[in-house]
Amino acid sequence: MERKIKIAYCIPGLYAPGGLERVLTLKANYLAEQLGYEVHIILTEEKDKKPYYPLSPLIRVRNLDINFDRMHQTNLAMRIVKYIYYQNLYRKRLTKELYELRPDITISTLRREINFITSIRDGSAKIGEIHFSRDNYRNLNDVKALASLRQFVSRMWMKQLITRLRKLHKFVVLTHEDKEKWTELDNVMCIHNPATFRIDKPSSCENKTVLAVGRYTYQKGFDLLLPAWKRVTEKHPDWKLQIFGDGDPASYHKQAKELGIESSCELNGPTTQIADKFTESSIFVLSSRYEGMPMVLGEAMAFGVPPVAFTCPCGPRDIITDGADGLLVENGNIEQLAEKLCILIENKELRKQMGQHARENVKRFELEHIARHWDQLFKSIVS
Repeated sequence: MERKIKIAYCIPGLYAPGGLERVLTLKANYLAEQLGYEVHIILTEEKDKKPYYPLSPLIRVRNLDINFDRMHQTNLAMRIVKYIYYQNLYRKRLTKELYELRPDITISTLRREINFITSIRDGSAKIGEIHFSRDNYRNLNDVKALASLRQFVSRMWMKQLITRLRKLHKFVVLTHEDKEKWTELDNVMCIHNPATFRIDKPSSCENKTVLAVGRYTYQKGFDLLLPAWKRVTEKHPDWKLQIFGDGDPASYHKQAKELGIESSCELNGPTTQIADKFTESSIFVLSSRYEGMPMVLGEAMAFGVPPVAFTCPCGPRDIITDGADGLLVENGNIEQLAEKLCILIENKELRKQMGQHARENVKRFELEHIARHWDQLFKSIVS
């Protein structure tokens, strides 16, 4: 009987409903249940909280009970002291865990363990997988400080990271676009995130509804989408924009009111019926300023909903074939976003045709195909 390959994932926690948590759960479940891997997941946060997404009983979870995230409840000086203490504790506990497990491969999701994981001599090959684009990883744009100071710290931090990444057996990024940005490395490869939905009922592309999904944050660019939608409603007042997402929409409600589009724009909270929302929509719009690889874009396409998306770094260029299964828009160009939305609104047959092509083309992101790439990588390393 062939020996099972033993792999260990390092991730802070699984209790949150985030994209990284969902993707890792999907991959881990498939590797354990369908491909026969022995899968371990090593956590650091919130030992008493259950995984948000269903985890296979075949997977073994170990929580090191560090709780880095609780540092944010204290002042800056105390956070620095606690971080140094917690980081040393994490290194000690993870080292002990890996020596006991003796996995063939250990995978870092590029969180705190990336700073020391290649120095742990447990015999496992070390892989890093990043769920952000390089342009938006360790850039400190959301830190309140002088721009020159932020840029200096960011450069030093990235230089340190590159040193760590060089020591990995492989460094896996989400898009080919992002792969080209890591010019200092020769161990980079691209494996996309998997699509997550099994589609029973695709969209008919008949309803006069445009859908957007994402947290109410600067990253998602809803403040760019709303003025574009105002231009759309001037031509097509019978169409509706529906946005679903977590976070605080108050500033966007204010913006919609100022633009006079409240009646045609719904700013909703998160929904557990998102599959129904895809089915009821005829166009999907992605207005993000940046992404790692927007899973929601592939999900919309799987429902046969043609997307209109900014060419933000990174993801849309890897997912959409412009003019065939969706439309790409110059990043941040509000006027062009409105124009492309109007093209699909005004051409029912075109959006139906693009929706059909989207359903076919997005199949390359199905879990079975993506898992095959990981399987090939793991087996090539072990052999």
